[in-house]
Amino acid sequence: MVFYVTPTDAMEQNKANPRKTKFRLGGLVLEGSVVQPASSPEMEFVVTDLITDILVRYKGALPDLFREGHSVVVEGFVRPNVFFSATEVLAKHDEKYMPGEVAAAIEKNKKKLEEDKEEGSAALAVADEKK
Repeated sequence: MVFYVTPTDAMEQNKANPRKTKFRLGGLVLEGSVVQPASSPEMEFVVTDLITDILVRYKGALPDLFREGHSVVVEGFVRPNVFFSATEVLAKHDEKYMPGEVAAAIEKNKKKLEEDKEEGSAALAVADEKK
């Protein structure tokens, strides 16, 4: 059975007990992260859940619907030097394709980032008032 995990969960699990089995990593393709190094036939891109980013390497043609900033599911293995070696890349044009648990984790992370940003802005305002 192949399981879906977020980048944050994948990194936590890899630290505790490195996976030797294939699994699916779900998240968003980080904007500006897609490259093909001249020295390699592999594409590289970063999958994020807005908390943790994981470098993915994939040898092959990416799906037509693969886009930066959009959802993606990659299947493969975490390698010892902490990159994800994908054997398959699945992409759709909207979030309906993303597994529910991954979509929920990303939405939770978005809210947390917004709350942290608001708290940071409030702290700056208080600091400015004290000056």
